[in-house]
Amino acid sequence: MATWICYAVGYVFITSGVLKLVMADSFGFRGLFHELGVPFPDSTLLLVALVEIGCGALIASGMYVRKATIPLLVIMAGAIYFSKLPELIDYGFFVFAFKARLDIVVIILLLLLYRHVPGKKF
Repeated sequence: MATWICYAVGYVFITSGVLKLVMADSFGFRGLFHELGVPFPDSTLLLVALVEIGCGALIASGMYVRKATIPLLVIMAGAIYFSKLPELIDYGFFVFAFKARLDIVVIILLLLLYRHVPGKKF
């Protein structure tokens, strides 16, 4: 079961990171990072994309899973803080809960992986 969770979480982060690298303008990531007031938006976007790809690949391969979840949890916390928390303030709990539902599920899966899957080492 843990292997399938590793594959699913790895897939989510690898595809998200590749999209941020390859199609940052097409999907509006670059503009979104500027608009949300993320510090050093272009550099942060590149760093987030590379971390998502690298840590997602480690998790998908089952290697260093516990260590790879930590930066991804930080990224997810940042995503909620910068893009979902304003929804809570502006539109209320139910809109926030709806828009943050996938982020919250991924955070729960990352916490499960951190707690139960230490991962293989080289």
